[in-house]
Amino acid sequence: MNNDGTTTTSRRNRPRSGGQGKGPLIKKIIGWTLSICLLIFVALAALFFFWASSAPTISESALKSQSTTTIYDDSDKVISRLGAQKREYASQSEIPATLKNAVVAIEDRRFYKHHGIDPVRIGGSAIADIFHRSNGMQGGSTLTQQLVKLTVFSTSAKDQTLKRKAQEAWLALNVERHFSKQDILKFYINKVCMGNGVYGMKTAAQYYYGKNLDELDLAQLATLAGIPQSPTYYNPAVDDTKYATQRRNQVLDAMVRSKYITAAQAKSAKAENITSGLDEDHGNTSENTTGVKEKIVDAYVKEVLAQLQAQGYNVNTDGLKVHTNLDLAAQEELYNAANSGVAFQNDSMQTGVAVTDPHNGQVVAMLGGRKIDDNVIYGLNRAVQSNRSSGSTAKPIMDYGPAIEYLHWPTYKALSDTKFYWPGTSKALRDWDNKYKGTMTMRSALVQSRNVPAIRALQDVGLSRATTFLKGLGITPGKNGFNLQNGIGLYVSPLQMSAAYAAFANGGTYYKPYYISSITTQDGKTITFDKHGKRAMTKATAYMITDMLKGVFTDSNGTATDANLSGVHQAGKTGTDEPMYGTSGVMDSWMVGYTKNYSVAVWTGFDNPKYAVAEGYEKSAHLLYKAIMSFLDGQNHASDWTMPDTVEAISYSGHRELVIRDSKWAFGFTEMSSTSHSSSASSLLRSSSSSSEKESTDSASSSSQSSSASSASSASASAPSTPAPNNNQTQNSTATNTSNGGGAPAGQ
Repeated sequence: MNNDGTTTTSRRNRPRSGGQGKGPLIKKIIGWTLSICLLIFVALAALFFFWASSAPTISESALKSQSTTTIYDDSDKVISRLGAQKREYASQSEIPATLKNAVVAIEDRRFYKHHGIDPVRIGGSAIADIFHRSNGMQGGSTLTQQLVKLTVFSTSAKDQTLKRKAQEAWLALNVERHFSKQDILKFYINKVCMGNGVYGMKTAAQYYYGKNLDELDLAQLATLAGIPQSPTYYNPAVDDTKYATQRRNQVLDAMVRSKYITAAQAKSAKAENITSGLDEDHGNTSENTTGVKEKIVDAYVKEVLAQLQAQGYNVNTDGLKVHTNLDLAAQEELYNAANSGVAFQNDSMQTGVAVTDPHNGQVVAMLGGRKIDDNVIYGLNRAVQSNRSSGSTAKPIMDYGPAIEYLHWPTYKALSDTKFYWPGTSKALRDWDNKYKGTMTMRSALVQSRNVPAIRALQDVGLSRATTFLKGLGITPGKNGFNLQNGIGLYVSPLQMSAAYAAFANGGTYYKPYYISSITTQDGKTITFDKHGKRAMTKATAYMITDMLKGVFTDSNGTATDANLSGVHQAGKTGTDEPMYGTSGVMDSWMVGYTKNYSVAVWTGFDNPKYAVAEGYEKSAHLLYKAIMSFLDGQNHASDWTMPDTVEAISYSGHRELVIRDSKWAFGFTEMSSTSHSSSASSLLRSSSSSSEKESTDSASSSSQSSSASSASSASASAPSTPAPNNNQTQNSTATNTSNGGGAPAGQ
């Protein structure tokens, strides 16, 4: 207080200029932040519980079940359980404490402290990932969450969503509420994939060591505990055991850290060789539980598994129910015919067979080989992996089909079977009989499988249009494209040929082959697969090719009269090519045929192309085709094809021939009403030559493409190069051209 009685405020107590309201503002910011955090928390919680409300149910029976992928045929019969081993379920008393300790130590060391989800574990895993300090031993999921994942969820990458993670956590909390820790451990130990198609550690003990769990030592139990993280690398039965050894030692170190064993015990166990005690006979796990002999369906199942993996599924852990298009009865018939019903040169002579449904592209049956060793599982599938010359089976799809499609040739089109040299070379194209037959119709040239007329047809069509036609049938060129020689020999698989010829059978639509009709995951979600088709040719082209190919079976000069079936409406083509090294016989023998209901492609030969199929056994392909087609048509008889209204039948030289209605080739003919217009072979040649000239005048693009194709073919045929492989498959490096340009000898 001043002397005059007034009061003076000290500087220390005087408010600072501009400081008013700062405290309240900070409080407001803090309040807003807390409110926003609370809202986010509430929103996330609401979203979590919303997702959790739609989580699949999980039962004790589901927790006890083993997550094996089951494959069914088209009638819902089980044909394979992945690995098909006998499965044994371990009771609580059969699981050693040492194994439980090993599993907990390596998979979830806080297992006994959490209630299904572990925030500490999740946080530690996130930090380790951020700073790249993870040793790969434990992730964010608890052992309970892993059990839930194995029980009801797919491991496909596309299913790894936040919603799925929320549902997984919710179910883990529920499992922990209803089951004891010991029960959860038991469920997990019995469910995990242990490699080689083995599920559950009791079964694995028998498979790897031929013993029960309580008979295994510390090192062996640690090995089993370490396998589930990566069954492919960590099982001790692989050739390179380095990773299995490292994983076992990680388990032992984890057990030391968790004080389940001493460092001395771990050191002693680490000294044991990882392969010690392995049982090559796999204990008591060899029993087949499907009732279907594994080798019968081996090739088909291999392709199914490949398709599943391509879709992102883990066939070892996802517990899928896979329904396929396999006709098991047909598959068994095919297997038996190839292995005992049809005569082959010897047990080393092989085959690859594919059967498809022309209505939709479904793969009905498939054979990857014959006389396969019992120990071979998912071996070479010659129906899809072989890339051998198709011989004359190429002619309908590269030469004559395009000629009808683009040039509108009639079946009576005159072609010249006279001496022919590959453009730009002095190398003559020959047939098996080293003869030339002069002028003949396209029908006769195809039925008798003459090489020169086929190549002349391809020259007229042009490689550009022939390539377009083949692409429409699912056959694509290699990096060097197609050349003239491919007109009598494409490098394709039986599956490709079956699907291509199926387009003739159904009136011109190509359907991409497929194996699986539906997949059902453990959470009840079903994904269905349907046909995928695209028109590859007109109905007229398909019908006219089919009408000509009937003669391959029925004409006295046909090349497959030995495969004819009375009462069966079928069409098809044979194919062979000459052997290497000048030996007698053939290198590859094919038979591709179809009805309206089935398309069958059969390849026969030796895996090593230097060995030839001896004379007489080149017919094995025909007879194997006959056996399976007889069975197929017997269970689903096909009617004859109906001629489309775009095609008309005429009488030509006393024979029934076909022509595209209203085309220039139909001029002067009436539909089978008179033979007055029949001509001699010489007039036929004059007529066709005149028509050819008219065609080149009428169609500039046709002339241009044919000319460019001749130039291209001249360049490609200037040296005897092997036909380029198709569909991005690797050409057999040992294959070389023969005197007929790598194609099939005529009549084969």
